[in-house]
Amino acid sequence: MANASPTRGDMSTHPDVPEMRSRYDRVLGGRDVALVDGPVFLLGLYCAVSPWILHYTAGQPALVVHNLVVGIALGVLALGFTAAPARMYGLSWAMCALGIWMIIAPWVVGDSPDAGVVVNNVVIGAFALLLGLLCAGTAAKSVPRS
Repeated sequence: MANASPTRGDMSTHPDVPEMRSRYDRVLGGRDVALVDGPVFLLGLYCAVSPWILHYTAGQPALVVHNLVVGIALGVLALGFTAAPARMYGLSWAMCALGIWMIIAPWVVGDSPDAGVVVNNVVIGAFALLLGLLCAGTAAKSVPRS
């Protein structure tokens, strides 16, 4: 009986291989910081709900709305990093700015904030700044130099 199974040749000789490789490079490009997307989203989620977790809703109504809005902004940035990484990692510096803003916000937005509110916002801001610097550094490193 004859061998009816076709033999597979080397795929590297196929004429579409260079085009497929460049397409995969474009699609997967900028995913060096894919592990940062999840923590940024979780940080934004925590920032949005932290006024209710730490029970400063009655004493600091301005900071409740502030943390909710900044938390939503961080979450949207994280979703953007996941959905369109090549376009969004340029906004990593915006996350750094949000982190710095979260650190100083209790004194700018709030009325004589207590220690728990200050510590909460400083920790959130420090994490946002750190993750933003990590994203920005990795994005800058992965951009091809001409």
